[in-house]
Amino acid sequence: MADWNDPRRTGMGVGSAPGIDGQLGERTVMDEGLRKHMLSIYNYMASGVLLSGIVALLFAQSGMAQQIMTGGLLTWVIILSPLAIVLAMSFGRNKFSTFALQGMFWAFATVMGLSLSTIFLVYSMGSIAVTFFATSAAFAGLSLFGYTTKKDLSGFGSFLIMGVVGLIIASLLNIWLQSSALMFGISALGVLIFAGLTAYDTQRLKAEYLAVRHAGMTNPAVAAQYPIGKMVILGALTLYLDFINMFQFLLSFLGNQE
Repeated sequence: MADWNDPRRTGMGVGSAPGIDGQLGERTVMDEGLRKHMLSIYNYMASGVLLSGIVALLFAQSGMAQQIMTGGLLTWVIILSPLAIVLAMSFGRNKFSTFALQGMFWAFATVMGLSLSTIFLVYSMGSIAVTFFATSAAFAGLSLFGYTTKKDLSGFGSFLIMGVVGLIIASLLNIWLQSSALMFGISALGVLIFAGLTAYDTQRLKAEYLAVRHAGMTNPAVAAQYPIGKMVILGALTLYLDFINMFQFLLSFLGNQE
């Protein structure tokens, strides 16, 4: 899809007029729309990560994290709230309005920040910063690869999702086993799996937009069924989860405990 404007595809040279069917103009508009759509997703995602980081830092520095995140009922409410919001957004995307999904996204980023505050109690500030920038660089490269590659990554989707399920099961088991070797393996696989998901999800979000936009040009009902605003928010949520999980697993390698 990166070669939409290639003259070899259209048979048009410099200065030529668009074809009768207006395909070149349609492709150009769609290409501009795609860039705007993906930029909106990245802006939402980056803003969510920033909000989570600020909330986590302030919550930890206030001393409240050390008092609250001790394993009591309130601790589990904070830990499980992000999961509840993600499930509500995912399964209720057609039920909720775009405005409601926006509010839920910011609420998710806030409670996720409360949950992440414990990293400031365990790891040094310097190692957190180094890991964050390393994750940011890796995420940018992987997302760029997913956006530009012509290789179809859809075949990896089921494998990666199964890997996430396996990580969850192994992590729950390790709560009781307390095995450092198993924790190391979980962290290593977690980095690899969410690195793969970053590229896969980027390509998937790009393909979804193109499919909806193309179908909406001939059937307005499709555009009404899949509003671009909702696609942006849910896409930002997906990439946020890829980034934050890769960051947490990588922190277990690069982080220096205080």
